[in-house]
Amino acid sequence: MTGPAVVDRQWHTVAAHEVFPALETSPDGLTEEEARRRLAEYGPNRLEEAPPPSAVAVFLRQFASPVIAILLFALLLTVVLREWLDAAVIAAALLVNAGIGFVQERKAEQAVRALMNLSQPRARVVRDGRRREVESTDLVPGDVVFIESGSRIPADIRLVEAHALEVDESLLTGESEPVVKSTATAAADAGVGDRSGVAFSGTMVVSGRGMGVVYATGRRTELGAIAGLLKSEPETATPLKERMTRLSRVIVAATLVSALLVMAIGLVRGGDPMELLLVAVALAVAAVPEGLPIVLTVALAVGVTRMARRNAIVRRMLAVEALGSATVIGSDKTGTLTENRMTVRRLWSPAGGEAGPAAVTPYWGNITELPLEQVDPYVLLVLCGALTNEATMASEEGREASGDPTEVALLEAAYDAELLHTARDVRFPKTAEVHFEPARRFSATARRWGNREVLFVKGALERVVEMCDAQVGRVEAGRWQPAALRPGELHAAGERMAAEGLRLLALAVSRPYEPGAASVDPHDPSGLVLLGLVGIMDPPRPGVREAVQDCREAGVRVVMITGDHAVTARAIAAELGICEPDAPVLTYQQIAGLDDEELRAAVAQVNVYARIPPEGKLRLVRALEANGEVVAVTGDGVNDAPALKAASVGVAMGQEGTDVAREAAEIVLADDNFTTIVHAVEEGRVTFDNIRRAVFFLVSIGAAMVVALTVSTLLGWPLLMVPAQLLWLNLVTSGVQDIALVFERAEPGLLRRPPRSVHEGILSRLLWQRVGVTGVVMAAGTLAMFWWEWQRTASLTAAQTMALTTMVVFMAFQAGNARSDTRSVLGMPLRYNPYLVVAVAGSFALHVAALYFPPTQVLLRVEPLDAAAWARIAAVAVSVVVVVELEKMVRRAWARHGEPSGARQ
Repeated sequence: MTGPAVVDRQWHTVAAHEVFPALETSPDGLTEEEARRRLAEYGPNRLEEAPPPSAVAVFLRQFASPVIAILLFALLLTVVLREWLDAAVIAAALLVNAGIGFVQERKAEQAVRALMNLSQPRARVVRDGRRREVESTDLVPGDVVFIESGSRIPADIRLVEAHALEVDESLLTGESEPVVKSTATAAADAGVGDRSGVAFSGTMVVSGRGMGVVYATGRRTELGAIAGLLKSEPETATPLKERMTRLSRVIVAATLVSALLVMAIGLVRGGDPMELLLVAVALAVAAVPEGLPIVLTVALAVGVTRMARRNAIVRRMLAVEALGSATVIGSDKTGTLTENRMTVRRLWSPAGGEAGPAAVTPYWGNITELPLEQVDPYVLLVLCGALTNEATMASEEGREASGDPTEVALLEAAYDAELLHTARDVRFPKTAEVHFEPARRFSATARRWGNREVLFVKGALERVVEMCDAQVGRVEAGRWQPAALRPGELHAAGERMAAEGLRLLALAVSRPYEPGAASVDPHDPSGLVLLGLVGIMDPPRPGVREAVQDCREAGVRVVMITGDHAVTARAIAAELGICEPDAPVLTYQQIAGLDDEELRAAVAQVNVYARIPPEGKLRLVRALEANGEVVAVTGDGVNDAPALKAASVGVAMGQEGTDVAREAAEIVLADDNFTTIVHAVEEGRVTFDNIRRAVFFLVSIGAAMVVALTVSTLLGWPLLMVPAQLLWLNLVTSGVQDIALVFERAEPGLLRRPPRSVHEGILSRLLWQRVGVTGVVMAAGTLAMFWWEWQRTASLTAAQTMALTTMVVFMAFQAGNARSDTRSVLGMPLRYNPYLVVAVAGSFALHVAALYFPPTQVLLRVEPLDAAAWARIAAVAVSVVVVVELEKMVRRAWARHGEPSGARQ
């Protein structure tokens, strides 16, 4: 036997009796010698686990930013010119930025690792004709494996025996409902969820038992195929990273043009080349916002902290803003939008029609003292589901049930209605039982009811109807009597409930009979009385519908991408407000028949996608992104991991999610709650707004300095400020205020704004216009104060001190302008951001101290100012607030008259 013969076969199409010869094995299993040989040939049965990034890699990753590249260039330039002080300050800024990012990323990585619970299960096999346990990593193709309720399937196996076997495959398919397994073959094109004759590695046996032959291990399993798909998917650039790249290009271009223009004109006018080169360095230092990397890191770190308070752990800081930019959230259903817990949602009784579980009236007494006909039909319906039931309740107080999810739902419904406040087998002693088998399609349990016996039956609607000759009649005088069976009425009710995505069970009882004189055969019941139908479904999580509505108001579209059936998917989506009850649903078979252009058109209209395998989810994400959407994907299963990685931002579940999903995601929800995503979107938008405020502040100051330096050089004036003074402005005085801006509160109506366009940069068109206006105002004021002082005192140091201090005071006022794009600074109380008050006061005090402290006077080449100079500076600097307030007033007036203000362009 060779590897390709095993790998290339479609084992779900191979008949059970052909499996042993095809895999060159037998019911007695492999010999130990053959097992060792195959282990050497196929390798261990495990997936290669990606090691966590090293500390060095995480630290170096902090320098992979366009803004950092600009600073590195500035650092190199200052070193070449032997401006050691400037170089040291820039280097310190780089190290501080990298340190903050390194600490935050390592903390997030450790938090995610703490959520993981990696384990290697053991497997029960037959080797050399004897049953034994081996490590699952030692399994090889051809091993005969036994599986039973509660065990995890250790490899992909072709089943040769299956006894009431049900497997939870939500890990791979997203379906919350267990899959009934058999030894039957399936069509060659059957999806993973429709291959009943095989069981897949990593899935869990819910009930029953079986035996199978291993045909795939490790990376050759379905689980391994998903892992391979995950590895091949490249990292997606976040919107913030792309915006920062564009901003960096603008800054670089402006710096180069200004520097070259100044040098060219200076050389034409006969200027000193070395002095002109120093001016070029000063322009570069003025134009490059040295504090921007630190601001960016701090803003993201603040967003990370705020998200953590709301149960969202951020693994990559750039994902904070990416989620705030999302235009589409593609969500898995099971465990994300729903509770991943089957629950009784609907009851139907011939006595009263459809009702919810709340229709069941709790009964505290000994219900077996009543004749069966005096028990409320809805009570009897729920009680029947609990009495023909193999699930167990660990404790009445804790409601910790185990067993088949459907039977657990029935049992919990009875406990919730207080019908089982004593143990089932004490109040209702069991006298006979017939277990559920897929071929039988029902289960039955005979129990004592007082001094008589009753047979309780549950099963598929068609099968149970065949056993009945009557149905519960309407209640009159506190009793119901059997009425004529009306199959049409029953099937109509079943069709209505099935259309809502409910899993249906029909329930019936026998007429009470004397103990030991059964009138019905539990193995082939007949003459039963139909009690009604129970509809079961994995319910939506509380608060999700409201969260979906919040997303809609925020301009974010929510789509469901699930491995579940189309009817169930649409029913849940309609209940959550994701789509209309009659909305179209695309299945993977339909998607597979569409080319890329047709799929792009389809995803623009359809909100629900069903029976989607991992490669289908990946294709949907790519189609949405090709339409210009910023896609956030949520999920918890291995099947979600490729899409989580491919999306602009992946959001995994932390409690019930798989390790693979958490590894692929940038954000992990510690509470597995979809509503947390809405909070995280809000925090992402706040983070971006705060980054925008800080960038506007820094860029406008840089623009003012570039204009001032360029104009002063063209006028033939001395150097307006020396490089050390420019660094003092960029890193010390402005560096405190721009960081404080990232602590601003969310603006009113933040979640009612549409998402930003992917084509919009860090700064909107409005803010670029404001950069130009305020840059000119601040440059003109600084030049005027420099010229005034130079002409008055003939001292270059005094004039440079005046220019430097004027810009410092301009900064304090410009920080107020940066707090909002449209709102007046006069209407924003300072107590909303006390950090900014402290920052402005602190930076101003620091600058005053530097003017009057001898060592810093030498270092910065400044001198003290008198009271008259301070008054002139204050009068000039306040002009920038007056200009911006007038501009905002005009825009608000235009907006009131229905004309576009450009505020969000």
